[in-house]
Amino acid sequence: MEMVPSEENQFVSKEIQNAAEEPRVLCIIQDITSAKTVNERLTLNLPASTTLSKLYEDVAHKAGYANGSFGLAWGNTPDMVPLDYSSEMSLSDSGFEPGGKRNFLHLTDKDGEQPQIASDESGAADSSGLGDSSQERFIGPLLRDGTPGCSGDYSSPSYSYSSILSKSETGYVGLVNQAMTCYLNSLLQTLFMTPEFRNALYNWEFEELEEDPVTSIPYQLQRLFVLLQTSKKRAIETTDVTRSFGWDSSEAWQQHDVQELCRVMFDALEQKWKQTEQADLINQLYQGKLKDYVRCLECGYESWRIDTYLDIPLVIRPFGASQAYGSVEEALQAFIQPETLDGPNQYFCERCKKKCDARKGLRFLHFPYLLTLQLKRFDFDYTTMHRIKLNDRMTFPEELDMSPFIDVDDEKSPQTESCTDSGAENEGSCHSDQMSNDFSTDDCVDEGICLDSTSTTERVLKPKSLMTFELFSVMVHSGSAAGGHYYACIKSFSDGQWYSFNDQHVSKITQDDIRKTYGGSSGSRGYYSSAFASSTNAYMLIYRLKDPSRNAKFLAVEDFPEHIKRLVQKEKESEEQEKRQREIERNTCKIKLFCMHPVKMMIESKLEVHKDKTLREATEMAYKLMELEGVVSLDCCRLVKYDEFHEYLERSYEGEEDTPMGLLLGGVKSSYMFDLLLETRRPDQVFQPYKPGEVMVKVHVVDLKSETIAPPVSVRAYLNQTITEFKQLIAQATELSAETMRVVLERCYNDLRLLYVPNKTLKAEGFFRSNKVFVESSELTDHQVPFTDSLLWKLLDRHGNTIRLLVLLPEQSPGTLANRTLCQKVGSDSDASFEGSKGNRKSIEAILEESTEKLKNLSLQQQQGSSTSDSQKSSDASDFEHIESPTQEADSNSSLCVAADNRELENRISATPGSSGGASSDPENHFACEERSDSEVNNDRSTSSVDSDILSSSHSSDTLCNADSGPIQLANGLDSHSITSSRRSKAHEGKKETWDTAEEDSGTDSEYDDNGKSKAEAQYLYFTAEPCSQDDASWDSQKCLVVHVDKRITLAAFKENLEPYVGVTSTQFKVFRVYANNQEFESVRLNETLSSFSDDNKITIRLGRALKKGEYRVKVYQLLVNEPEPCKFLVDTVFAKGMTVRQSKEELLPQLKEQCKLDLSIDRVRLRKKTWKNPGTVFLDYHVYEEDISISSNWEVFLEVLDEPEKMKSMSQLAVLTRRWSPSTMKLGPFQEVILESSSVEELKEKLSEISDIPLENLEFAKGRGTFPCDISVLEIHQDLDWNPKVSTLNVWPLYICDDGAVVFYRDGTEEPLELSEDERNELMKKESSRLLKTGHRVSYSPRKEKALKIYLDGGPAKDPGQD
Repeated sequence: MEMVPSEENQFVSKEIQNAAEEPRVLCIIQDITSAKTVNERLTLNLPASTTLSKLYEDVAHKAGYANGSFGLAWGNTPDMVPLDYSSEMSLSDSGFEPGGKRNFLHLTDKDGEQPQIASDESGAADSSGLGDSSQERFIGPLLRDGTPGCSGDYSSPSYSYSSILSKSETGYVGLVNQAMTCYLNSLLQTLFMTPEFRNALYNWEFEELEEDPVTSIPYQLQRLFVLLQTSKKRAIETTDVTRSFGWDSSEAWQQHDVQELCRVMFDALEQKWKQTEQADLINQLYQGKLKDYVRCLECGYESWRIDTYLDIPLVIRPFGASQAYGSVEEALQAFIQPETLDGPNQYFCERCKKKCDARKGLRFLHFPYLLTLQLKRFDFDYTTMHRIKLNDRMTFPEELDMSPFIDVDDEKSPQTESCTDSGAENEGSCHSDQMSNDFSTDDCVDEGICLDSTSTTERVLKPKSLMTFELFSVMVHSGSAAGGHYYACIKSFSDGQWYSFNDQHVSKITQDDIRKTYGGSSGSRGYYSSAFASSTNAYMLIYRLKDPSRNAKFLAVEDFPEHIKRLVQKEKESEEQEKRQREIERNTCKIKLFCMHPVKMMIESKLEVHKDKTLREATEMAYKLMELEGVVSLDCCRLVKYDEFHEYLERSYEGEEDTPMGLLLGGVKSSYMFDLLLETRRPDQVFQPYKPGEVMVKVHVVDLKSETIAPPVSVRAYLNQTITEFKQLIAQATELSAETMRVVLERCYNDLRLLYVPNKTLKAEGFFRSNKVFVESSELTDHQVPFTDSLLWKLLDRHGNTIRLLVLLPEQSPGTLANRTLCQKVGSDSDASFEGSKGNRKSIEAILEESTEKLKNLSLQQQQGSSTSDSQKSSDASDFEHIESPTQEADSNSSLCVAADNRELENRISATPGSSGGASSDPENHFACEERSDSEVNNDRSTSSVDSDILSSSHSSDTLCNADSGPIQLANGLDSHSITSSRRSKAHEGKKETWDTAEEDSGTDSEYDDNGKSKAEAQYLYFTAEPCSQDDASWDSQKCLVVHVDKRITLAAFKENLEPYVGVTSTQFKVFRVYANNQEFESVRLNETLSSFSDDNKITIRLGRALKKGEYRVKVYQLLVNEPEPCKFLVDTVFAKGMTVRQSKEELLPQLKEQCKLDLSIDRVRLRKKTWKNPGTVFLDYHVYEEDISISSNWEVFLEVLDEPEKMKSMSQLAVLTRRWSPSTMKLGPFQEVILESSSVEELKEKLSEISDIPLENLEFAKGRGTFPCDISVLEIHQDLDWNPKVSTLNVWPLYICDDGAVVFYRDGTEEPLELSEDERNELMKKESSRLLKTGHRVSYSPRKEKALKIYLDGGPAKDPGQD
């Protein structure tokens, strides 16, 4: 079948290419028969007319399965009905969608049996590596190998594990790409297909006593070749070979040049083969010789040296030329073309004793048996300063006659003496190098020794037939200079057939396909146009000399040396063992196993059991796996079907103890839709049978009197039971009265449903596999009120929305607490002194202990009678709250009592020696002495003011609070020491309660609404706090609170509830949410709820003024342009929307004086934009924040102290930082600011001339590079910067100076650089390196170096002992 290239430059049959006009069907098949294959996909791109039976054949072929041993079913339907494998119906008629749409199929078991691996019908390749007669059928356009070793332009067909188990129809075995090892695979396959190399490798015998087989490169190559010749797999791994190279897994991710690898590997083999029969193998097969000469054209004297080579590098396109060489012959002729040395390049002739014209060149003396030609497609473009790949067309013949490339006449020249001058060097691999030192010296002539002309002439005058080489390997590179993919096209010497070895894929190709690797384009744009040329082209060519006396054949199996026969048997046994292990794996059920361990609670594992093991045997295995021996007897354990997601026990297996697990689990599958639970019981208990169809119900009993919710009791019911029957079932399990029972189903979060229709079934009510219900049975009048107004609903609602938070309170040492006086609201007892003000502060826990009983009594008083005397108190007094807020006014006796007691509580928390007893009654008053923020305490602290989760805006129903909740206790067992408080609404006249709803966030938040009213006053949701127990003491328990709070509360209300424990008003502290790795982010969106928080989240409270609406926290840094560290943190401050720059300076300067001891004049400071460390736009006094200047949370700004009043008056001006460079002294001057009225280069030069006295015509300038202060070594500045750019304005390339703060260096163009001695230069270089490293700037640019390719003969690279 003729092969033609596809669009992807791969080889596909013409028959398939002609079918391209027909619609194609893209089938993606997932093999779900085994855990090994479930994550793999098979992709087929078939004509729409393909029949279903043909689809089965193609899938069997690609997956490596026997046709008829598996099924194909649609992957998007639950019934998994297999398609008819014998149907002749086309894909388009069977429901497949053509036109690029993906059709998902599942490859499934057939009748519960695993698919059978296809037998190797073509038979293993014989000793020559053959054994196939049929051509492999391509299934759609073959995609390139897309392993990570390939360029991103190439995608790979994923293949299932089973697809590499069966040998290719070609009879050859592929190599698996480890990651980027395609270059290695290409070379290994070429060496394997070289009879002389393979036979010589087989004849070498490994001595295990002398060397470790793991690190022996020849032995691992020998093993690999044996597997390539005898394995039945489609592809084998190369990890053992690379391990012998001393490579680790990271080496697999480094792509290298295949020619470089060839040289390094040959060198390593030579080292390993020293003092063996193979010691000179590489030289005998691959080494050639050439003469590097220079001949005087006047007297004929010739100076020369002999070089050896392993490959010949051929230039694709000569340097500076636009036209490439058209063929290998042309490039070879150019390689030996001599160069004439004349004019200034004349050669000094030893015989003439003068400079003479001479001819310099290379001459081949001897060609190796295996001739390797490297086409130098990788070059360097000096225009773009990048590596490039030359994709120009270069033809190469199938048979190459090398006789024209030996100049016989030149060899017959008069005998000459050689001199020490060996002539100019030649690029590439033709130099004598480190390898040549180990080559045989029998006929190698060193420099200065005459070559025996007779023997040379004999070699040169060989008949032409003995100078003909036959092409047998083309190593192809596809991609660019930055990366790509290698594969090899190799001809078998047994039958002359060409094969493509593309990693794990081996396929037949034709001579036409070889011609397609010439490169270039088939269009009319010119074959050397890299923009349109194919990137897939030949890179290395290997020819073999046509010499019947030397041309070898592959060793037949029967002719293998004894040690190879033993190795073959060993590898065969290993492969059989691997096959048996795979078979066991394919018959092993792997399923998730859970167990409620009596000691370790719920634990999880994975049970791996053979499908033929019985349930009894599997139970014993699970018993040992879960380590229950000595804890529970085996008789008290059983396996049951379990749904871990719904915590649902699906069924038990009574009477099926001897049933195989394969039947119970529904066969061996890659994954199961259920799990197993190892259930345990006490010896006096009996296992309850679980029947399919039952539903599991977790019943929580609610006690309204004690306001508790009990742990769940499990009950099993049927979906067709009525509510009445279900109540009777619960009554039996809980001993509650069914007549007065209320049953509430929690279907999902915040979805409580009262089940009150007696004859309605559980299925109709929405019961599923696993359900949660709450039941309550009492004679209270709570039954008679609507459910959503009942105490039961309020208790359950609170139970479902309450979260547990850990809150770390700030440090309150006596030295700082005096500045944190709480601004309290006081009534008639406003003169009350702080208790214990002269003693030590009591702990929070002690305060809570003392006030517990009083708080409980107050709570009861409040329930029994609430005042309705005037509009200051809500007429609908809520029974939900226990005590009034410490900051809330109250007129009734009970409220006064509560307020007084809470003031006492606050006083105790905040009291220290020296605290003031007086307080303002104005709730908006702030501290007399404003508290310092975090950044004032720690200059380096940079904490975002925005919660990183951007607290989810759970507006609408989630933010509604309950109007009539009563005093209840959380079901999770809070003790009596918890304090409960809530906020009461005063809506307008106070006659009606209001609901707290979140408003649209404008980017800034305030604790006050537009009427100046505290938003927190509209909140009253559940909140309790108690000291951390020792169990929670991941923080200091004396400073930590456990808070149970309704997560629908707003941040503002949450902060107000925390006031008594922090000791200051909510406007004077900040809330930080603690994330993983103890990262903290400030939560500032006061009108959002805590809905994004979850149980046991941590919160840190820090003292400092919280932001109001329209305010932004700003970090102020001082700009010190002439200091070693030009950026110094000063203070944290607050700027407000609408504030002018001058107003912000007026507020900032007193803060700087107090905290930083900087006494500054407002006319001698400026603020300017800060972008990382770069100074930017100068802010003018009349600029307004958020109108003229964009401002955001956690903003940063530079403050710059001026030596004179501000000169910047307009935005049209430009402030440039300039610095003089003095070449004669090798020094840089200080920064000086220049104010320009325009972006004119001429004005800049005039200003620089004024401040430096450099004549305008001599002044040169250059823009600095990098971040401020644009440091550069004084050894590099003179030549590395772009001095005096030819532009007239500053805002164009290459300057692009459009904003204030740009750095400009300038110099006197007539000033000569200082002449430095070598020692002075080295000393200055050390000083500059030290200076620049301290400032964090690089001394010079150093591109990322490629990792050198190395093969380690001692098993691995030497490690630095200090590296670990």
